Amino acid sequence: MDRMRQRYAEIANWFERLQPAMLDSIGDIYAPDAAFTDPFNDVRGVESVRLVYEHMFASLVAPRFKVSTMVVESDQAFMTWSFDFRLGAKPYSIVGCTHFRLDAAGRIILHRDYWDAAREVYEHVPLLGAVLRTLRRRLKASV
Repeated sequence: MDRMRQRYAEIANWFERLQPAMLDSIGDIYAPDAAFTDPFNDVRGVESVRLVYEHMFASLVAPRFKVSTMVVESDQAFMTWSFDFRLGAKPYSIVGCTHFRLDAAGRIILHRDYWDAAREVYEHVPLLGAVLRTLRRRLKASV
């Protein structure tokens, strides 16, 4: 396994084991000026990235990532994953993928998550969810 593929395997393992105490060493994973984007956040800097994860642990019960696949090309990779958590007693699972790019030191300089926030989150909101599900049915192709 080449150096980059090995580094991405280490990063995937870090995400799958992620616990609040591990945020103390987030600078080993993210570069000082890392960019992080997902459907809810668009931040720059390792301390801002840390705040995103701190918020995740404060807001969700038992959040856990599971990496499914990884495609590595030079200094960048795509990983598909599932993210399981609970809000109160209700379990949720989000499926998505992430585009990563590493700096020369092997730290994440770009982290961009892609997942369907409407289907995975907004459709579970009373009233708003009913509107979105109706829209989805009307826009769906007949096959």
